[in-house]
Amino acid sequence: MSNIAICMADGCEEIEALTVVDILRRAGIKIDMLSISDSLNVKGSHGIEFKADYLMSERNSLDYDGIVLPGGMPGTTNLEVNTLVQNALKKQFNAGKLVAAICAAPSILGKNGIANGKKVTSYPGFEDAFPRSTYVTDSVVTDGNVITSRGMGTAIDFALAIIEYLISSSAAEDMAKNIMYK
Repeated sequence: MSNIAICMADGCEEIEALTVVDILRRAGIKIDMLSISDSLNVKGSHGIEFKADYLMSERNSLDYDGIVLPGGMPGTTNLEVNTLVQNALKKQFNAGKLVAAICAAPSILGKNGIANGKKVTSYPGFEDAFPRSTYVTDSVVTDGNVITSRGMGTAIDFALAIIEYLISSSAAEDMAKNIMYK
């Protein structure tokens, strides 16, 4: 079974974070919600509060098969300036493990070089963060071990792309059917 980390920052977009957690857990993928602060309590960009499973400072990112960044503001900014997040992203990417980001969060991958040479997407208005990438407006883009997505409305597609990457396209199709998606 795959083991994924999702980085939870105050100000994250709740749907982008929790949809991924819910759908991956339904698929049998272990996903740990890691708070990037010193508290397990996370407050989303729309005031919804939830509790992470662990503090990121207590976990080794290389114990995970992948890392996911939800977007939202100021959640994306909080992720971008966090040293633990930056180090984990680089370790995961360099180890050939999954790096996935949605909405504004793919801009972090553009700014730190992970998206260089990759086909990527993000929320509109963040295109300039990808000067060394091929930017497209598809709802979800998978290029090697990097998955990017556009925003809240693409959160289910994003989660299904992660399932396809980690398990198989038939597992993603089965999940879509099970949740009555499309």
